Amino acid sequence: MSLEDIRNRIRKAEENAGRASGSVTLIAVSKQQPDERVAAVLEAGHRCFGENRVQEAAGKWPDFRERFQDIDLHLIGPLQTNKARQAFDLFQSIHSVDRPKLAKTIARLAQEEGSCPELFIQVNTGEEDQKAGVLPADADDFINDCKGMDLPVRGLMCIPPVEEEPSLHFALLAKIAKRNGLNGLSMGMSGDFEAAIALGATHVRVGSAIFGARN
Repeated sequence: MSLEDIRNRIRKAEENAGRASGSVTLIAVSKQQPDERVAAVLEAGHRCFGENRVQEAAGKWPDFRERFQDIDLHLIGPLQTNKARQAFDLFQSIHSVDRPKLAKTIARLAQEEGSCPELFIQVNTGEEDQKAGVLPADADDFINDCKGMDLPVRGLMCIPPVEEEPSLHFALLAKIAKRNGLNGLSMGMSGDFEAAIALGATHVRVGSAIFGARN
């Protein structure tokens, strides 16, 4: 698999879903990938990347930004409140807003900085104990609270349970987003992004299918 293969599959999935070409953003998930693989994808012209951890991103991306223009970096892993200020400096989007304390911290920083990364609220669609995210039953209230703090909420994000049909979770996320007037849907990974696009994904997170297996 390669970057070009994935781009072609996304275009085909957009077409099959009757969606405009280019309506889906491909986030190349570069966590734990060696710098030379990331550089190769940058050299191929791709600019949108996803990282799971603030520390890892801080060690990798400032150097790449000196060499490549217009990098669009997304935090797709959990964010601790004490790393939020650092995340503001590194990321253009945060996909893992999942609790009131974090939302309040981001709102305070946004006031101080006069700007804020684009935000996605993480919904724990499978209601899994080990996974972050607001529960589906609490999502409407949490979305309203975030909007009340003037946070730039673009949409919702989910990571379906491994052993369940992902489309059920994508459909649930799309339903919650629609009733809350949100149009961003960060859902779908290497194995299921076509199904996610069919159900309205605006951002798909693909790692191993682009970079190869992690070391």
